[in-house]
Amino acid sequence: MENIALADPGAQLSIWALFSQASWVVKLVMIGLLCASVWTWAIIVDKLVSYARMRLALNRFEQVFWSGQSLEELYRTLADRKTTGMGAIFVAAMREWKKSFEKGAKTPLGLQTRIDKAMDLALTREMEKLEGRLGFLA
Repeated sequence: MENIALADPGAQLSIWALFSQASWVVKLVMIGLLCASVWTWAIIVDKLVSYARMRLALNRFEQVFWSGQSLEELYRTLADRKTTGMGAIFVAAMREWKKSFEKGAKTPLGLQTRIDKAMDLALTREMEKLEGRLGFLA
């Protein structure tokens, strides 16, 4: 039968004491876990801030969009700026609409299809921005 050594009642059980008594492999694992934890919390905080900004921008865009201002004026205002969220999708749709009319749109169905594709592309880009680095959290 093996001799089981009981823990010394006077031994320190602080995190630093346990870390200093661990082998180098355990220390590397602990440091790796600490780094992963810090990186994870940085991503979480960044995403919370990004989502709050996106929600604020969405609310602002909706207020302006439904204010009764003409869509042409709204497009001129937003086209000069770097837009995100719904503004970027709106600008992509208006650009495609203007391009189609300059080239002479042949059918309304074709115009609608091109605008839908432009909006889908803009939506995909915005979603990629929002979902960036979420894979690390998994």
